[in-house]
Amino acid sequence: MGIQEPLLAEVVKNDAPTAKERRKVLAASFIGTAIEWYDFFLYGAAAALIFGPQFFPTTDPLTGTLAAFATFAIGFVARPIGGVIMGHFGDKVGRKSMLLISMFLMGGATVAIGALPNYATIGVWAPILLVTLRFLQGLGVGGEWGGAVLMAVEYAPRKKRALYGSFPQMGLPAGIILSNLVFIAVTTVFARDVFQSWGWRVPFLMSGALIIVALYLRLRIQESPAFKQVKHSGEAERNPLKTVLTRHGMTVMLAGAVSIASPAIGYIYSVYMLSYGTGVLGLPQSTMLWLIVLGAVVHLVTVYLGASLSDRFGQKRLFTLGAALVTLWAFPFFALVNTANPALILLAFAVMLLAQSFMAGPQAAMIAELFPSTVRYSGASIAYQIGSILGGGFAPLIATSLYATYKSSNPIALYLLILGALSLGSILLLKVGRYNASYEALQPTDSIAAKGTGRSKTKEENRRS
Repeated sequence: MGIQEPLLAEVVKNDAPTAKERRKVLAASFIGTAIEWYDFFLYGAAAALIFGPQFFPTTDPLTGTLAAFATFAIGFVARPIGGVIMGHFGDKVGRKSMLLISMFLMGGATVAIGALPNYATIGVWAPILLVTLRFLQGLGVGGEWGGAVLMAVEYAPRKKRALYGSFPQMGLPAGIILSNLVFIAVTTVFARDVFQSWGWRVPFLMSGALIIVALYLRLRIQESPAFKQVKHSGEAERNPLKTVLTRHGMTVMLAGAVSIASPAIGYIYSVYMLSYGTGVLGLPQSTMLWLIVLGAVVHLVTVYLGASLSDRFGQKRLFTLGAALVTLWAFPFFALVNTANPALILLAFAVMLLAQSFMAGPQAAMIAELFPSTVRYSGASIAYQIGSILGGGFAPLIATSLYATYKSSNPIALYLLILGALSLGSILLLKVGRYNASYEALQPTDSIAAKGTGRSKTKEENRRS
């Protein structure tokens, strides 16, 4: 039985976060997520450059690359599983504990990959163990996004929900920058044969030190105000997964469809372009790595811009603009890339990543606010991971297969256009802002909202509707 609403309101008031606590949460969300994405994208860079000959030896380089990208996709198969498991317990036990578990999973698997013997040493066990470790990485990052986003959004002031939610989103380009800079460093320091032999392991082993930093930051933050309210009210769901699927199932599916285009762009740009630029266009590996780093810098800045604009003009409006731009830029993107001119490739990256940022900036807060606090971790995680696996996980593999079949980038451009159109159509159907996740908007009845279809709207929701 829940406690009385006047007493609950007093509990919520007494738990009001300070400005210092909010800064700590933002730092932990951004740095922790950046390190997890560093781990995740290390695998992508290695899949494009090293894993084929090391773990899938074959006389045909294309076959080895396809096999390596297939193991890259395994991580995305695991991500929804991680999202379901950690979302369930994140709604029952708390956001913070799941963030710590995801960090252990991701960091441990990454370091283990760095120490994993290759095919020449242990034979078929090498690819088997690599796939297993990649699966564990997927479990970790599958639970990471929902927890990091909710911690940020549920600590946010009322008028800065998208901005706060963008800090975990900015962790993604930061992870790309860090992972590629490290790869550039090791390929510069080590001779080619040394890099191929053991130098590629250094970035993976470095993850151990980075994980310690992230764990330190996350251990110092408090549980989110919204989850504290759920616990104090006594209204925590016994089975959050069942509740979110039975009472919010259509919202989950629509939010998943909305989330498809953004990760597809991310993995085409950050993973497939490395293989395409070096293997098809004949550009130096270092050139493509630097272009990806510069593109990620653009992405990092524009995610912040997209979030700020969405707090001012509306989450749905900015997301719709981004999805429309993806569909319009798909073919010009490849036309510029195919010139093999680094300046034009960077322009292609910048415009496409601006489109992605207009989606990624408002995405975190927008998806979080589709669900009440009692099932928010489950709902947000499942929706985001549906989009990630359908849009992102298989994108490098699909793109590689399309080019191998048609010897043209046009089918890949069409593939991106279709995904952009799918996200665009879905966002037009989605009713956003159902539950205000901001601390300042918390009401004693919010945690009870998941128990039925009726609820009281906050003043902010009435203003927006």
